[in-house]
Amino acid sequence: MTHVITSLCLRDGGCATVCPVECIVPGKPEDQYPLYYIDPDTCIDCGACVPECPWEAIFPEDEVPAPYVAKGGERLSMPVGTPGFTEVYDGTNHDGEDVHLEGTKTLAAGEEVDLTPDTEVNAKYFSDGPGYSTAG
Repeated sequence: MTHVITSLCLRDGGCATVCPVECIVPGKPEDQYPLYYIDPDTCIDCGACVPECPWEAIFPEDEVPAPYVAKGGERLSMPVGTPGFTEVYDGTNHDGEDVHLEGTKTLAAGEEVDLTPDTEVNAKYFSDGPGYSTAG
């Protein structure tokens, strides 16, 4: 089993820093791939990334929630142009660098969202998308 970074990801990057097998990469271009992604074929399921995520966006593959019930104030990030994801997020990452995401949505307390589609999105980043070519 592997871990999955869900659309709760706001590109902190601490997860990639602690990964012992370097299987986590930031999506690029950011407007199309706003998350960090875990290579399911390389992940050793150590879980080191989970406590590093300030957004609690990382789950074991078989525990990705459907539904995820929001506490309120969490943000989901999607590719720019995704209907309903029109808010801008500006913050800083693990290294103090600016993060600017244009396709986000803030969740209300009690709002339910299905995060399970993120499992396939994560895998396709490596099988059909840019994968490791964006690392570096």
